[in-house]
Amino acid sequence: MSAIAPDSRLGPAVGTDIPDTSGGAPLAAAHPFDIEAVKRWLSEGNGGYEIVHASPGLEVGVYVLVAPEPDRQQPHADDEIYIVLEGTGTLEVEGRPVDLREGHAVFVPAGAEHRFVGYERLSVLVIFERQAR
Repeated sequence: MSAIAPDSRLGPAVGTDIPDTSGGAPLAAAHPFDIEAVKRWLSEGNGGYEIVHASPGLEVGVYVLVAPEPDRQQPHADDEIYIVLEGTGTLEVEGRPVDLREGHAVFVPAGAEHRFVGYERLSVLVIFERQAR
């Protein structure tokens, strides 16, 4: 699998090749991706964000935060959902804390100021609703 162009919405992204674990050619009706492999790959470094799927109206990425690196993201133009894959932390949304742990999810509306704090190592699946522009 070739690397997907890094997305700057979540701050610096790691942009390199991740092994193709799909077992063959892309499927016309489905796009398999290995979230665990991407999470592991990002965790071995200093974290970062990697897009694992992009299609009209949808973007899915894996975001790994490793302390002491701060979360540098800025408000986004799209609604998003964070699903915690591993770790614990707090997402501050418009100044209000939302405590998160593995298995928890949170919706953040487009334009909301938000960032993760209080984590040692936190891995989340990020789902963006991509609006037509």
